[in-house]
Amino acid sequence: MKTNGILRVVTRFLIPLIMLFALYIQFHGEYSPGGGFQAGVIFAAAWILFALVFGLDEALAVIPAAAQKALASIGVLLYAAIGLLGVILGGRFLDYTPLIPGAPQGAQQAGIVLVELGVGITVAAVVMMVYTLFADRSRVVEEAQAEERD
Repeated sequence: MKTNGILRVVTRFLIPLIMLFALYIQFHGEYSPGGGFQAGVIFAAAWILFALVFGLDEALAVIPAAAQKALASIGVLLYAAIGLLGVILGGRFLDYTPLIPGAPQGAQQAGIVLVELGVGITVAAVVMMVYTLFADRSRVVEEAQAEERD
């Protein structure tokens, strides 16, 4: 697919639109169907499309495997931090009301957006890692076979 000019041009046009749609799903998830999980999968799908058309090495230059691991961890930590912040402030786990005293509706909205952001980051990173592991498996097998021969 690296030599197909039309596919490359169309992909460069579509990827920003796919990412914009993922952001829409991410930040309107509390009002309509969608949210962090769906947005994370859509964002990862844009990265996977890039990897399919331009190659895995190019995609890993954009978001390296180490960054994928870091993003997965950051997303989980954000989710847990927001949940524990409610406990620290006197509520229950994932109780957003104590986050902004005197404004329970604003606290609920802020808490949900932040938790869903953590979910979205984690899901996107994990889906990208799974694709990377499957797409790169032949390289890993070749390296293992070369080590056995030596």
